[in-house]
Amino acid sequence: MVRRSIVLVALVLAALVAVTLPAQSQAPIKIGVIEPLSGPVAASGNYIRMGAEIARDWINAKGGVNGRKVDLLIEDNKSDPKEAASAAEKLIVRDKVPAIMGAWGSSMTLAAMPKLEEYGVPMVVETSSAASITKRGNPWIFRISPPSEMEALGLEQYVDRLGVKRVDFLAVNTDWGRGSITAFGDMLKKKGATVGAAEFMEQAATDMNAQITKIKATGGDTLFLTTAVEQITLVMKQAQEQRLGRKIVTTGGSSSPTQLIKQAGAAAEGSYHIVFFMPWFPEAMPDGRLAKAFVDEWAKRGHPFEGLTEGFRGHDGIATIAEAIRVAGKDEAAAVRDALWKVSLMGVNGPIKFEKDGPAGKESGQSKPSIFVVQIRDGKVALPDFLAKK
Repeated sequence: MVRRSIVLVALVLAALVAVTLPAQSQAPIKIGVIEPLSGPVAASGNYIRMGAEIARDWINAKGGVNGRKVDLLIEDNKSDPKEAASAAEKLIVRDKVPAIMGAWGSSMTLAAMPKLEEYGVPMVVETSSAASITKRGNPWIFRISPPSEMEALGLEQYVDRLGVKRVDFLAVNTDWGRGSITAFGDMLKKKGATVGAAEFMEQAATDMNAQITKIKATGGDTLFLTTAVEQITLVMKQAQEQRLGRKIVTTGGSSSPTQLIKQAGAAAEGSYHIVFFMPWFPEAMPDGRLAKAFVDEWAKRGHPFEGLTEGFRGHDGIATIAEAIRVAGKDEAAAVRDALWKVSLMGVNGPIKFEKDGPAGKESGQSKPSIFVVQIRDGKVALPDFLAKK
């Protein structure tokens, strides 16, 4: 009898311990991350990693997700589509993650997508803007960044005030760059602008003088530029050397205007930039308190200010996945996918909620992010005159 009582007490104590275990002592929830941490666009990928780590730490400080700590398993796609596909398979097969965030460039994301469908694991796309990502019919894709078409529509209302009449394009030769030229070209033609040259540059190219010479010969008034900040810097310097004399508008939200001011100097003066986060004016974001908290935490960690216009993507992507796991009540891929359709939260960019996009029965999820325009004026980032409050 005494022995039976002891066993009963031991069982009760074990149950109590299991119930009261803190989040840190339970198996963590693993979230995969695929970003370009090396290669030509490594700066952007590392800024997104930094933002993802902030989201992870904030979530864990509040007790984790459903009482469990969140761990990030981060893979480097090396700015290479083949590496992105391999990274996705590794995270799914080896690490058994229930969801992935990635993979920055559209070509990298498109390369990883067949693996998501093969194994049935959802991906939250934090940056890629090619229309085909959500049009291809992959029901495991949920994008929080705007496709180029959505970005172009966001700029459409400002085209007249920008004075765009004759436009040329220079873009990185990837799915992102090609898609951007198509989307913005269609929108500008609809607005009555004349579209001239459409030139491309390889992702690792450093000399764009030949393309700039061709663009200069068209006699246009505006150059739309689509690539990452490192190449934007080079284009601006080379355009200044050739005295191109055009308004420059960058697309895609990866221009990092603060970094351009530092690296391109006077060559960046007067340029316009489409961005999806305004760390210079956090109070103007949809949730000013969250935006300010993110800017402050970024600074507290010693991260470079210029990385904020990319870093917020990492935060919002991880916050979205964590919320889906909370809604699902478990970290199983199919349940997380289903829960992503129910997610409704406020990110640093603004509200995140998915709508169906793509062929019937195989729709992807597409959120409608906030889109902003800023200008480099007098060596600082400012709101354009047509947006500044009088």
